[in-house]
Amino acid sequence: MSEGSDPAPLGVEPMFAKPATTLPVGPDWAYEMKWDGVRALVAVVDGRVRITSRNGRDVTAGYPEFETLATALDPVPAVLDGEIVALNEAGRPDFQLLQRRMHVRDETRLRTLRVEAPVALILFDLLWLDGHLLLDLPYTDRRSTLDGLRLNAPTWQTPPPSTADGPTTLAASNALGLEGVVAKRRDARYEPGRRTGAWLKVKHELRQEFVVGGWTVGTGSRHGRIGALLIGVYEADDLRYAGKVGTGFSSRELDRLSEVFVPLRRAVNPFGGEGVPQDAHFVAPDVVVEIRFTEWTGTGHIRHPAYLGQRDDKPAGDVVRET
Repeated sequence: MSEGSDPAPLGVEPMFAKPATTLPVGPDWAYEMKWDGVRALVAVVDGRVRITSRNGRDVTAGYPEFETLATALDPVPAVLDGEIVALNEAGRPDFQLLQRRMHVRDETRLRTLRVEAPVALILFDLLWLDGHLLLDLPYTDRRSTLDGLRLNAPTWQTPPPSTADGPTTLAASNALGLEGVVAKRRDARYEPGRRTGAWLKVKHELRQEFVVGGWTVGTGSRHGRIGALLIGVYEADDLRYAGKVGTGFSSRELDRLSEVFVPLRRAVNPFGGEGVPQDAHFVAPDVVVEIRFTEWTGTGHIRHPAYLGQRDDKPAGDVVRET
């Protein structure tokens, strides 16, 4: 790094996309695929790779595959923005498969999971390069600089923005089985920690994060175990009950969640709103999960939900209803 250059922004937050129902069109917009993974800021400084989640947690140890990114960039230091995805047998991102990697730090277990649940780093932005802060540059300048680094390998990729229009890109995303599309203004600067209209995301199905406030006991094959999670979203400081989800769990995941909830048990109902089951067991509202569902009802509940996994990359207090 040259004398007088900017230090690497190691504590910066990622910029976020605002949910939308339609993609903007026109020459002012670029389109990227939305990847079904977890956000990651990757700092490569002094020959070392450091990976932080969207809420600032250091998750480097969980993804040893990315250590050699330092060699690919050598000797140029950089801070990159991207998404960690797990690839299924068809080579497509699979969030439920990624769950097997997100909560594991044991080296022996990781060696096995690197084969069973391989991950890749999808890069789409560049925040700092060789002592120069790039946040104030337009998106197009940051992207062209990132593309110039030629960071493409089996473990990390830099997919180019789509050259098609918004609707065509969205149709292609759906055909590929991806989560959706993100539209980005070509002239937009990078605004850490903000969710502005400069980045808009459109998904093919309704899915978002919810906060777990309790659970009900199961019956039949789940007798004595978790039957359904009770979930909600925040409205101001009030956790509003949004319903319960009882599908999408593996036996292993139910056991893991039971252990997670042990220290969080509480007697007081954390929810506001109606419909909370009378036989509920409550927990402190600290656990965030991702849920797929078909629609919101007029009473603020969700229909036909399915559990996709726990997220540890977003604070519970930030979880609101996406519109």
